[in-house]
Parts: sequence; structure tokens; C-alpha cells
Amino acid sequence: MGPLQGIRVIELAGLGPAPFCAMMLADMGATVIRVDRASAPPAEPDPVDTLLRNRRSIALNLKSPAAIAALLRLIDGADALIEGFRPGVAERLGVGPGVCLARNPKLVYGRMTGWGQSGPLAHSAGHDINYLALTGALHLIGERGRKPVPPLNLVADFGGGGMMLLAGLLAALLEAARSGQGQVVDAAMTDGAIALLCMCFSQRAADPGFRDETGELMLAGGAPYYGTFETSDGKYLAVGSIEPQFYALLIEKLGLDRKFLAAGYPADSRHWPAAEAAIAAAVRTKTRDEWAAIFEGTDACVAPVLSLGEAAQHPHNVARGSFITVNGVEQHAPAPRFSRTAAAPVQAPHRAGADSSEVLAEAGFSAAEIAQLRAAGGLA
Repeated sequence: MGPLQGIRVIELAGLGPAPFCAMMLADMGATVIRVDRASAPPAEPDPVDTLLRNRRSIALNLKSPAAIAALLRLIDGADALIEGFRPGVAERLGVGPGVCLARNPKLVYGRMTGWGQSGPLAHSAGHDINYLALTGALHLIGERGRKPVPPLNLVADFGGGGMMLLAGLLAALLEAARSGQGQVVDAAMTDGAIALLCMCFSQRAADPGFRDETGELMLAGGAPYYGTFETSDGKYLAVGSIEPQFYALLIEKLGLDRKFLAAGYPADSRHWPAAEAAIAAAVRTKTRDEWAAIFEGTDACVAPVLSLGEAAQHPHNVARGSFITVNGVEQHAPAPRFSRTAAAPVQAPHRAGADSSEVLAEAGFSAAEIAQLRAAGGLA
């Protein structure tokens, strides 16, 4: 089930954006085999990391020539491969794109790194916050006059990294189906985060008064009609009343003076501080849920700021089935949704190496070959 049924993917185990991409492919119906690192036979319960769902696991000791030979046999039958090593590591292991594409010319070889496969920082360690710092994105996010704030690891890791790798793999798979030739997809989190900034760069080019400072841009909370406001119970309301008609409705529902709708409001930023102070004062007069009831169903573009636990219980998310529970673990339902090739029920993550024998047997390994590989220390 799912639109990618019949596509086979080998995922070399990693962290963050690479397994996120693999999870998305598996959610869409691809058969994804996760190659975990072999260690002592695991005795722990099945993992609860939802990034590992919907795929089977084989545990190989990639320092063993026999294990590398087995991995290459698996890659021979794959449509795509995902790896998230630093540049050059896969080559040193003997499973770089040159070797793999020589054996399987239609293979789409996906590479996920922070800095990319080239450039002076290519071999340096880093995390989401570091990649965002060098793209200009981190500098813009935060409150005016205060330090930049990391937006979890949503922008570089998952948006600029995993999602961009997913888009590149799907595009390359479509092209390979036409040409019969695979290729390497070099997905860098820095490149992806810069691409996500496209609207900011457009605004910078078009607006001579562009404020390239933390918290100054409209969508960074610089405008009074786009930000969060504290309610009387210490919770928050999210306001996104950008368009004039939505802003007018905001002012009406808050019970504010109509002077805030006069010429210059909300377009002229000189009036923003006064409008922000008035909106903040009005929002503090009621609880979050009282305001949510007032604004729900209107076009004011106002919503309560929910915790993770509250989000799973919100009536809209419940009606959509946006959250599911698998083996007692609450998590997101597969997204996006397909009208004809719906996703199969989500399968819980497997322990590292739980499917080693089954995966190898499906790839044509005999029982004797599997036993020999295990005896040689190449398979857990």
C-alpha cells in the first residue's frame, strides 16, 4: 500500500534527517531496510523512536569485509540508498557511490550532511543550530532586541535536510525510471535552509527598508498582528492577522478602539508599538481557552498555543486523525494523505538486527551463507 509500493531502499543507520527521510519513504509504501551497526545481540524492548517505524532492520558490522560484501548484494537489488556519514566515510567503508553505481547503474544514492559534500566546512561536525547560524535564518528568529532563538531542530534537520533529501530522491527516482541511470543526490542542511529562506531574500531585494535584525521581520514577530501574546492564565495566543480584513476582525473581537483601523494601521510600522501594546493588554484580560472560544471559526487567524499533549486532544486534530498510537506510543499519522494509494497501518520500530536473517534470505542468501556471515562476526 502507498504510492511508493515496489520501491526498495537501503538506509544506512544515522541520526535525525536521514532516518526522517527514510521514515517518510516507508510511510509512503517503499520497502526500506535499515542497516544498523552490529553489536551485542540486543535484549532490550523494541525502540520507541518513531523515526524508525515502518521498516525492518539488519545489523551488520561494517568493519567486516564479509559484511560489506553482504551489504553490496543488498544494494544490488535496491532502487535507492540513504547515508548520512561525513564526506568520505562511505567511500572508506567500500560502499561509496562509485562502487555502488558501478554495480547498480540505476541506483539513486542519497547523501545527507550538514555542510554538503564539498566546501571548507564539509568535514566539520555540526548540528541544526550551527547550520542555521551560517545561513542567516537563526539571526532572524527571536524577539526584537534579544538573542536569536533556535526553532527546535525543525528547520535545518527536518525541513532543510530530511525533506530536501526526500524531494531529491523522489525526483531522481522519476528520472531514473525514464533514463535507466541513477545518480548521487547531495542534500546539505545548509543548502536546504537557504532555500527555505527564499521569501526573506526576495523581501530583502524588494524593500529598501528591510530590517535584517532579530525579531524585526513581520513573520518573525516584528508586526503586532503576527506573534504570540500572553493570556490571563499565563498561557499564550497565536495571532496571524496579516490581511487587513483579518486584522479588522482581530481588533473587533478584542474590543479595541477603532482608531487601530485608521489609515496607517496596520501597514505603517511606525504604529506597530502602540498597536502591539493595546493587543497585549486586551489579550491579558481573558484566559487562553476563553479567547480560543471567541475566535474559533472566525477568519481572524487566531489560535491557542497548545502543548504537545494538548495538540493531540484538539478536536480538529482528532477529527483529522492527525495523531495515532502504535504500541502505546503517540505519534503523527502518515502525511501527506493519498486518495487512492493510502498508507498501510503504521508498524512499530524493530530492534536493531531483528530482521537480519529474513532480509538476507529474501535477497537470495542461503542458510549456510547467513550462518557463515554470523560466525565471521559480520552479522548480529
